[in-house]
Amino acid sequence: MVRNRRDRAQYAGRWRALDDGMGENNDNLRLFHTGDHACGYWPDRVARDLVFDPHDDRLAKFYPQALQWGFRRSGDIVYRPHCRGCRACVAVRIPVDGFRANRSQRRCLARNDDVEARVLPAGRNDERLALYQRYLKSRHPLGGMDDHGAHEFEQFLVGSWADTRFLELRAHGRLLAVAVTDQDAHAMSAVYTFYDPDEASRGLGTLAILRQLAWAAREHRRHLYLGYWIAGHDKMDYKRNFRPLEGFDGRRWCSFDTLEAP
Repeated sequence: MVRNRRDRAQYAGRWRALDDGMGENNDNLRLFHTGDHACGYWPDRVARDLVFDPHDDRLAKFYPQALQWGFRRSGDIVYRPHCRGCRACVAVRIPVDGFRANRSQRRCLARNDDVEARVLPAGRNDERLALYQRYLKSRHPLGGMDDHGAHEFEQFLVGSWADTRFLELRAHGRLLAVAVTDQDAHAMSAVYTFYDPDEASRGLGTLAILRQLAWAAREHRRHLYLGYWIAGHDKMDYKRNFRPLEGFDGRRWCSFDTLEAP
């Protein structure tokens, strides 16, 4: 997860955009790599990232291509892990038309048949901020995010240029979860989800993805990007339960089963 990495970015070269439609005189975006920093997933490891120039005003137009190259958005930062000697983070996505809920996921839907999903403009209000702060205090205590306030909410979840919507999940009027979702003409990206920590039995993280998939299907999007899967990591391994699943091997997208094979 990217936090305050803009200050650590060091120039690494240029990334030539492939067939991005931006014109022959505007086809280069600067690509940086960060300095070493603590890994957000494994506390005993050191990480670094590739980051596109966040000040380039073409970034919004280029973002769909960046997703196809295994990058993610965090605020206004578009990044991909690029760690020395470690390739644990694998970008994954779900082909929307091929997805079929498994038995556990169908039970999750049935258990939450009282939950209403609404797609709304991205933005902060008191209700969303309070839920976000409760979630962070429960899920990431002393992890550097549990003191986030209004400014961090805007900076991390909304940003200034992405086409972002908030998928709200409510039961009997009460806000249970918010799935922050980016969209483009062909895909959606699940940026972040926060939910009521007192409603763990509902499986709100799984429900949010299932409702995002239903939304993507209605809008005829091809893929839902889920960010990074990390083998053996308790908080990231759930993504392998959504099938079919594709993973990015650094050059191309392929069946997740191929990546899982020893």
